[in-house]
Amino acid sequence: MTDTENEKKERQVSWKEVWRFSWHYWRPNRWTGAAAAVLMLTAVSMDAIFPVYTGKIVEVLSKYEPGNTQGLREAWAAFAAFVLIALANQVLRIGSMFFWNLFAVRNLHAIVTDGLHKVQRFSSDWHANTFAGGTVRKITRGMWAMDTFEDTLLMGLLPAATIMIGVLVMLAIKLPAVGLVVGGMIAVYCAFSIYVSVKILAPRFIESADADTKVGATLADIITGNPTVKSFGAEKREDAIFLGVVDNWKRKSFRAWQTGVTADAGRSLFRVLMMAAMIGTTIVLWKAAKATPGDIAVVIATFMILGGYLRDIGMHISHLQRSVSDMEDVIVFWLRKDDVADAEGAIPLAVKPARRRDMIAFDKVGFKYPSTGKYIYEDMSLDIASGEKLALVGPSGSGKSTFVKLIQRLYNVTDGQIRIDGQDIAKVTMESLRKQVALVPQDPILFHRSLADNIRYGCPEATMEQVVAAAKKAYAHDFIETLPKGYDTLVGERGVKLSGGERQRVAIARAILADAPVLILDEATSSLDSISEHYIQMALQELMKGRTTITIAHRLSTIQKADRILVFDKGAIIEQGDHASLMARPGSRYKALYDMQALELVPDLELEEEKREEKPRIAAVE
Repeated sequence: MTDTENEKKERQVSWKEVWRFSWHYWRPNRWTGAAAAVLMLTAVSMDAIFPVYTGKIVEVLSKYEPGNTQGLREAWAAFAAFVLIALANQVLRIGSMFFWNLFAVRNLHAIVTDGLHKVQRFSSDWHANTFAGGTVRKITRGMWAMDTFEDTLLMGLLPAATIMIGVLVMLAIKLPAVGLVVGGMIAVYCAFSIYVSVKILAPRFIESADADTKVGATLADIITGNPTVKSFGAEKREDAIFLGVVDNWKRKSFRAWQTGVTADAGRSLFRVLMMAAMIGTTIVLWKAAKATPGDIAVVIATFMILGGYLRDIGMHISHLQRSVSDMEDVIVFWLRKDDVADAEGAIPLAVKPARRRDMIAFDKVGFKYPSTGKYIYEDMSLDIASGEKLALVGPSGSGKSTFVKLIQRLYNVTDGQIRIDGQDIAKVTMESLRKQVALVPQDPILFHRSLADNIRYGCPEATMEQVVAAAKKAYAHDFIETLPKGYDTLVGERGVKLSGGERQRVAIARAILADAPVLILDEATSSLDSISEHYIQMALQELMKGRTTITIAHRLSTIQKADRILVFDKGAIIEQGDHASLMARPGSRYKALYDMQALELVPDLELEEEKREEKPRIAAVE
């Protein structure tokens, strides 16, 4: 099954779930929404009375001679009632919209904030397999689709149903034969509109929404990768890729829109038939002396009002179905229960390094990625002492990065448990867990905010003096001071305005400020020049004092002072010890890797492992 088919299968949302989602957001503001609906329905009910007074005016004017005192009195009375009803109608509609705007804006605010809240907490596996641009598009499109859904249902369909009932009641009292004809034609009209919207228009608009998501995702992907596009001179190639995606959207959207126009044409013709049937029936009744000229006026005025609502009802049904289609993605987010979530009754992680010898413990841990189903670790047990400096080495795909991801609980272990300071990390809150672990990644990502804000991200309440102190320890202060706005300088999306070494120093300053008891370094000096690296290594040595440190090492020369080195291969720890003991061990895999790097050779083992691991990992993402 392709990814598109998987997505379509996932995006099947029932009407029951649509109602659950809607009520979830309506309930906190239900009285505001109810006030808006009551005022609107009262105003709409008056529309059913307008034709009566229109007919009464015509009746009076046709009954009396011009200038007749009694006729003028009755005509002016009918006219005054007509004007008062019109004024009351408008006042009620305006009052309704004041309440409705408050109701709608509160709901949209809640949907977009909840959408981000939910998506941020989805697992790393979900984010690795999802376009960020597509996710943004789904949330914002779902928010506005909810606005359309509310407007259509409560300000469109509900008033239309009210006016139809009101008109039928009025005609049943005044002209029963015309009421019977109108009732039958309204039933047929509504059935036709619902069938066309649900069975014909809905599938086409779902296809259009999927294509729209693809446009947003592809556009974001190309723009984010612009430096790579420029480096390969691939602008035309990306133009062609995007053109293909947009052409697909154009084709599907045009098909959906044209189908909607055709459906509207059919409804328009039906309304003409209804008008002819209503007036024709009244003329027949007039011929039989069962209707007056005033009744003719009532029927014409009734159709003018009813026709407007019927014209809109087809549009409302189309908009309702389209809005539900556009809401499906955000409803799927709302319904999704992610695997990596706080357990019921989870408590904050409390780390006291002095009370235990071991800081981190892997207890018979087994793990496989959800997307592959293949075990990476099986029955792994390991203790990491409090304050120990641990290094992880091994070929690409051997399990080093997975090791630290499990400590951060970016994934749940399949078997066994991981404990930090004696506490099972599956039973503590993820927020408290990750606050106890500071990470300096190989390729740090910064927010498009000021340098001060990016450094302060490790400790939001830090003062400016603390920010500067951390930057000095990370040897970032000097280059920051040379920038026009200093610490207030915006770094660009993902920190693109800074060099790789500058981004790395900002990330180190952020970790210094976080002051967490567990520190993870993913080759944290790999992007620095040799002079900066010398100073940063000294800063890191100071930072690591009193902390349990795990270093993922690609350059083995950087970990010679580690207390213990773990050598990974195919998800297993095949060797462990300090640098000297591993180098002295006969047939040591670590020594082979170290010697090859010293001679500036690439180990055959690493190349073979990369080739072996690359295909299944790429397949998992695709």
